[in-house]
Amino acid sequence: MEQVTSADGTRLAFERLGSGPPLLLIAGALHDRTSRSAGLPLARALARAHTVIAFDRRSRGGSGDTAPYATAREVEDVAALLAELGGTPAVYGHSSGGLLALEAVHAGLPIRKLALYEPPLALGEGRAPLPPDLVEQLELLTLKGERSAAVALFLTRAVGIPE
Repeated sequence: MEQVTSADGTRLAFERLGSGPPLLLIAGALHDRTSRSAGLPLARALARAHTVIAFDRRSRGGSGDTAPYATAREVEDVAALLAELGGTPAVYGHSSGGLLALEAVHAGLPIRKLALYEPPLALGEGRAPLPPDLVEQLELLTLKGERSAAVALFLTRAVGIPE
């Protein structure tokens, strides 16, 4: 396992495999670098043709965390990992990792290609609106250190998983 330091001083754990064109894998919110969806199993398969980095997003696995949370800090994390890879990498994002990849592109990070799998985008009218105070509820639970309750609330109220 290697580490890189993000702009705010947060240490990020990652593993680098293979050789070839650079590729960064970004896992979803509830995953780390060992996940099948965007972690080491996929990295091993892609390492035959790419230099692949699978990493632990902040507050997961071997990575640190620096409060307060902000999406912009995670974009800085992606920037640090892209710099570690060098060149103009491709990026693959799964679930919320796909949204983070889109944020990185929007921020102007040097991304050559982008692949997204199951990004949680709600388009059109086929979905009931989210509770208007959901973000405030999630922030309050997180600030109180009740991360498990925040995840449960998110999964039931935002994602729609039955209680």
